[in-house]
Amino acid sequence: MHLKANISIFRKDERGTVAILWGTALVAFLGFFAITLDVGRLSSTHSELQSFADSVALAAAGELDGQPDAITRATGAAANLISDSQTFANGSSTLSGSADYTLTFHSALPASDLTPLGADITTNPREAKFAQVVLTQKSVTVSLASALDKILGGGGITPVNISAEAVAGYTKAACDISPLMFCLPPDWETTLTVGDQILLRSGGNNTAWGAGNFGFIDLDSFGDLQSGACANEGGNKLACLIAAQENITQCVLTNGLNTEPGQKVGITNAAFNVRFDIYRSTLNGEKNKPLYAPAPNVIKGIQKKGGGSCIQGSEEGTPDTTALGRDTCMAAGTCGGNNRFGDGTWDRTGYINRNHDLADGVADGIGSDAHLPALSGPDTVFAGTRYGMYLREIAYGNTNPHSAPNANSILDPTLAETGRPICSNQMSTNPARRIVNAAGIDCTQNPVSGRTTGVPVTKFVSLFLTEPVGDDGASPPSFDIHGEIVGFPDVAGVGSGGNGFGGIFRDVVQLYR
Repeated sequence: MHLKANISIFRKDERGTVAILWGTALVAFLGFFAITLDVGRLSSTHSELQSFADSVALAAAGELDGQPDAITRATGAAANLISDSQTFANGSSTLSGSADYTLTFHSALPASDLTPLGADITTNPREAKFAQVVLTQKSVTVSLASALDKILGGGGITPVNISAEAVAGYTKAACDISPLMFCLPPDWETTLTVGDQILLRSGGNNTAWGAGNFGFIDLDSFGDLQSGACANEGGNKLACLIAAQENITQCVLTNGLNTEPGQKVGITNAAFNVRFDIYRSTLNGEKNKPLYAPAPNVIKGIQKKGGGSCIQGSEEGTPDTTALGRDTCMAAGTCGGNNRFGDGTWDRTGYINRNHDLADGVADGIGSDAHLPALSGPDTVFAGTRYGMYLREIAYGNTNPHSAPNANSILDPTLAETGRPICSNQMSTNPARRIVNAAGIDCTQNPVSGRTTGVPVTKFVSLFLTEPVGDDGASPPSFDIHGEIVGFPDVAGVGSGGNGFGGIFRDVVQLYR
C-alpha cells in the first residue's frame, strides 16, 4: 500500500523538470553560440580576403593604359603596393605578394556577370583592359562547432577553405575633345613623336579603315548637349563640336566609342577651317561670333581670288607668302603608312625665305628668323617644328606693333598676309586654337568599317593643323587633314594640360566583379 502511494507521489512530483529543460536548452544554446562564433570568423575572414582581392585588382587595373609595359607595371603594382592582413585563417596573417593570388588579364568582359571569365584572356599589354584576381585559398578551423559535433557523437568538422575574387577595369574619361578618330600605324609607339606630320584621309563610308584613315565619333557619345557652347545647335552639332573654341563636350568613356560613318566633307571642311579665318558652308555667317574666332596666327598662303578679306568662294595662292610646309617625304611619296606618317623633316629654310624675306628690309629671297623671339620653358621641345615657328611668329606680333591698319601684324605689313585674321573681327588669344585632340585607335586589333560600336581608344594625339583642310578633288572627294604631332594629351609631359592643348582626361578605375 505504501509502495503504490509513493509511486503515485513520485509520478505527480514535478520538481527538477526545469533542470532537465535547462540542460536541454543549454546544449542547444551552446551549439548556436559555437556556430555563431565560427560563422562570424568565417565571414570576417572572407571580408578580409575580399578587401585584399579588391585592392589588388584595382592596383593592377590602374596600370592598364595600353602602353608596352602596362602588364609589367600592373603585375608589379599588385605585388608591391598592396598589403593587408587576415585574423582567423590558418597560416600567416599577412596578405601581400603574388603567392597570395593569381592575376589574369582580359581584353573584354562578358555581357552578363553570370558568364564565367576566360574567353578574353590576353598577355598583350595593348589589349589588356581588365585585371582578374583570384586569391589562394585560406583554411579556417571551426573549433567550437567541431567540438560540439564530437560531443554529439560526430567525428568533428574539417577546416573550411575560403577564397575571394575580384575584377577591376581601366578606362579614361575624355572631356572637351573633338569627335575625330583615326587609325594609328602598327608601330606608333616607336615612330610617332613631336614634330612628325600625319596626313589624315577618309576611307569612305563603308570600307575598312587602314593606318591614317579617319572618321568621326558618334555624336550620341556626347549626349544631348543641353549646356555648353554647342547646346541647341541642332543640325550643326557636328560643325560646332569641331569648330567651337570653348568647352564643347561632356565627358565620354574611351574604352568603347562608336564610329560615325560618312565623310561630311562640306560640314567638316568649314568646321576645321574657321581656325584659319575661312568661313564657308554652314559657318558662312558665323565669322564674327567669338565662339568661332580664328587663331592668332592664320598664315596659310592663300587668299580670295579677285581680292577681298573673306575666302568664301574661289581662292588662289598668295604672291609672296606660303603655308607651313609638309614633311618632305610626303612630296617624295616615301613616308610610312601609305605616305600618311611623316618623319618631321620639312623645308623650314624655304618657309623662312618666303615669309620672312623682308625681316632685314631687303627683298633678296634670303629670309631670317632672327627677329622672332626664341622659345622658352616647356615650349623649347618644339624647336625646329612648325608649331614652334607658329608660336614664335605669334610672340613677334604681340611684341612688335606695326602701324594701322596692320597693327601687331606677324609678317611684314607689305606682304599679302599679315598673319592676323582679316575676315573675322574676332581673334582667339590662345595659340592652341589650331590644335585638335583626336582619338587614335588600333584598327588592326579593332577593325572599323562604317558604323562600328565599342571601339577602344588606344592613345589621344594632339595635332597642330599646319594648313587649311581641303578635299583631294576626287569624286566623291576625300578631304585631307595635315597635322603635326605636338603631344599626347592624356599622359603627363608634352601635350599635357599644362601646355594648354585642351581636353581633360581622367583615369577611371573601377570594380566590375
